Amino acid sequence: MPVGQPPLGGPLGRSRNRLSASALTTFLRCHRQWFFSNQVGLHGPLRPSQVSGIVLEDALCHLFMLHPPVVDDDTALFEWAESHLPELAKKAHARGRGDWESSLWNQADKSWDDVELSMYVERLGHGLRLFIEEVRRCHAEGGGPYLEHYRSGQSPFDVPSPAWGKVPYHPRPEKVKDGSLRSFEPTQKARWSECGTPVTWHEAWECARPWVKDPRVVQPQRLYHPAGWASGELDLVFRWDGNIRLIDIKSGSPDSAFASSLEHQLRFYAWLWHETHQGQCVAEMEGWYLDGGHRVSYPAPLKEEMETLTNTYAIHHRNMQHMAEGVVAFPSNVEGACDGQSAGCFWCSTSRDENGLWRHPEGLEWITALPPPEIKAPYAPLSSIQGRVTVKGQLTGAWGPLPNHFSEPVLGAVLVAGQQHITLEESEPGAFEHLHSIDHQDVVIHNALPGVWRDQPRLYLDSNTEISPASETPNPLNVTRLGLLRTRANVKGHVMSIRQRSGNRLDGKPWSMVAFILWDGTHVAEVVAFGNSINQRILQLQPGDEVSMTGAELGWRAGLLQLRIDSRKTRVETSARIS
Repeated sequence: MPVGQPPLGGPLGRSRNRLSASALTTFLRCHRQWFFSNQVGLHGPLRPSQVSGIVLEDALCHLFMLHPPVVDDDTALFEWAESHLPELAKKAHARGRGDWESSLWNQADKSWDDVELSMYVERLGHGLRLFIEEVRRCHAEGGGPYLEHYRSGQSPFDVPSPAWGKVPYHPRPEKVKDGSLRSFEPTQKARWSECGTPVTWHEAWECARPWVKDPRVVQPQRLYHPAGWASGELDLVFRWDGNIRLIDIKSGSPDSAFASSLEHQLRFYAWLWHETHQGQCVAEMEGWYLDGGHRVSYPAPLKEEMETLTNTYAIHHRNMQHMAEGVVAFPSNVEGACDGQSAGCFWCSTSRDENGLWRHPEGLEWITALPPPEIKAPYAPLSSIQGRVTVKGQLTGAWGPLPNHFSEPVLGAVLVAGQQHITLEESEPGAFEHLHSIDHQDVVIHNALPGVWRDQPRLYLDSNTEISPASETPNPLNVTRLGLLRTRANVKGHVMSIRQRSGNRLDGKPWSMVAFILWDGTHVAEVVAFGNSINQRILQLQPGDEVSMTGAELGWRAGLLQLRIDSRKTRVETSARIS
């Protein structure tokens, strides 16, 4: 199956603690780049190429899902498909403009008007030519081993290749309304010849069609490692010849600075396929570059390599989880920053020496002119925010998994001490998966993370949290009383980066979120606002603006501080950066 369900958290959860192909390749290029972008959430401005990569891939998948008419030869088949490119390119370009214009922080020297529609048509044409090569080979091989299955109305795969006119496959169909299961274009359908007759060109297209990410499915279409610590989302999977071939679509060219990461990315996907498909090995893996139509192949890992890859990825994953926690210092000293030579390095190469002299990449000149925020009562430095605590009480009231504020199903329980009680919750899906298996009633909880949700204090549990019987720890040191837990903070600083995300939950309900990084001159923390807490003042923020907040809720993601804006309790004041 090209998609699966995670063992923990449901397919919605994009856990920062899972190893993904993008996280792995970023980590291999530069450890600090991965930490700042994936864990801290410190991103650079949006580039047109990032937007184009997403919309071009979706447009190409749309093309592959079409049903061709009966044609006489491959030339007529290509001409039919090529006739769809201008309209697909136009829609993709318009969608890209919308994504670009709705972004809160764009590359200052770029405009969407510089992105030419003709470039979209050209790159989709290169993708079409690469696919037609597959169709020609499929036709030459008589349609492959599954032709007669299709002709008899059967699908040889549990998860069929998406096509217009067919019911889309949802990883969690019970979460989808019945109306959403119907095809967008029910009038389209495949045309099949009688069994035993030679394969036709339109049938070769139908047989060769790869599995793609279905644009009709809002649920994540990923593979999840059985142990839950790794996941990946494939672009194309060819299966028509009886072998598995993985294809990753790149909108750029093989000359890109990021091209060296492609082999690592594909090897990760091949390993994940092996781990999720009863030991089945990938036969081939390729990158398709739409700028020029280049096909770049790499040897797929062999069966005997899989154990070594598992160990290697597990080591990388463990190293990722132990880079830092709590409140992150920024900027680095000169010795702690990277050299800025790896593709994608931005914030990770930024430093300031003991004399206050900055070193930064091009595009970050503005940070050197920011005045240090004046932090005095009622505000306090980010570094003063209480981190992990030790508490004691009676463990009871197990609940969940139920959705948290990110709509990720997590486990929870209640801790009671005298007249005080507090909710315990996993910081992320699977972060403390054995919570419900603890038999002890009176316990001591070490290294819990204090926070609040909907005006109620909470303790978040992760892999660094320990719960032990109170009888085994009769006099724990530095126990914090439940009534004295700090759950809110008053902070002040400059915005370093900002972005907005939105989408649909598993049940189709919309969600929205704004996240920005607050810098108080020495440390950074992510600040998030959800749904009704997002107002025009937040949407108008730009990097360099000053923000003051009182009553911000404490939360934690992957062990790092995260401040949350509550529209009822958090007061936010802003002032624009002086250019």
